[in-house]
Amino acid sequence: MLLFWTLAGLLAAVAAALLAYPLLARRRTGGVSSDALNTALYAEQLAELDADLRSGAIMQRDFDAASRELKARLVEDVGVAPPRESTRQSRGTAIAVGLAVPACAIGIYLLVGSPQLLGPPPQADRAAELTPHEIEAMVERLAERLKTDSQNVEGWMLLARSYAAFGRFKESADAYATAVKLRPGDAQLLADYADALGMSLGRKLGGEPEKLVLRALEIDPRNLKALALAGSAAFERKDYKGAAGYWERMLPLVPADSDDARSIRANVDDARALEKGAPPPAQAAAAPKAGLRGEVKLAPVLAANAAPTDTVFIFARAVQGPPMPLAVLRKQVRDLPVQFVLDDSMAMAPGASLSGSPQVIVGARISKSGNPVAQPGDLQGLSAPVANDASGVTIVIDSVVR
Repeated sequence: MLLFWTLAGLLAAVAAALLAYPLLARRRTGGVSSDALNTALYAEQLAELDADLRSGAIMQRDFDAASRELKARLVEDVGVAPPRESTRQSRGTAIAVGLAVPACAIGIYLLVGSPQLLGPPPQADRAAELTPHEIEAMVERLAERLKTDSQNVEGWMLLARSYAAFGRFKESADAYATAVKLRPGDAQLLADYADALGMSLGRKLGGEPEKLVLRALEIDPRNLKALALAGSAAFERKDYKGAAGYWERMLPLVPADSDDARSIRANVDDARALEKGAPPPAQAAAAPKAGLRGEVKLAPVLAANAAPTDTVFIFARAVQGPPMPLAVLRKQVRDLPVQFVLDDSMAMAPGASLSGSPQVIVGARISKSGNPVAQPGDLQGLSAPVANDASGVTIVIDSVVR
């Protein structure tokens, strides 16, 4: 994330990237779908805008203006149809996928609900509603194109990021492997490959993923993602001193008063405490809280629509902020009704914890395919906003995803 961008630089980069990237890609390859490239790039730029807004680097009004500029250009370049539902619904789809694409450390948000794109100004009423299903279809078209255009490194990178956004980490790692062969000296690409490979191996960074991370740091010792992953790999094997060392190298590279810096310092403190044999400060502080507790039930009217082995995702996400889940628990329909506890140990990404959001929405989704991304035909239920340590929360799965 480029939290230190000024608004002027951000707008200039967005405009230049949107105008130049598809043209350059076509000139070099002549084969990648311009719609897929434009949409994926749009999602990345919107994600960076959202990150800057949340970090305080830009104001809401500047965020709105820049995002409207992005959307207008997407409509011009892709030429998709106007929305069938509200502008608010179309805004979140792009945000949900966009936030997943640049995921920085071990984690991608599973469970995208029904997010929406930012609405255009009144004079630009041609909007685009892009559902996860539609974007996934575009990803498959890009994969087909790359079968006949195997030397297009940008295309492979976009494909890898898109697969990761949908939780398809094995395919993501394979696409990154191809991109790395074409561009072996790219530190960021190596770090992204290590991340996806680690996710595909069950969230384990030991072995080949860590080797990739160390290669990335040999090329660029200041690469933030590589430093974060190197620290996580060291922490995973209980090398707490090494983990703290890698994470401390990140601190001069981020704004001192940013959320990233606070999260990094907390990780360093935990590692230093464990190095001395003491409980981590974060764990000690969280100990008095029992987590968020409740029960998930399936409405009898929908019981015939679910098989006993269907996957049930139970999750909490912030009332305000990105739709990325703060905690996730996996069960099966045969377990329902089921008592659940969600806490910080179930966080999906560093710096995005349940305890960090005072008010959350708790949801439960039955996935017919086992895919963490909501699909038409899935069954779901959501709570009203509740405190992050509430108890007695009842979720009734009583609606069908359309």
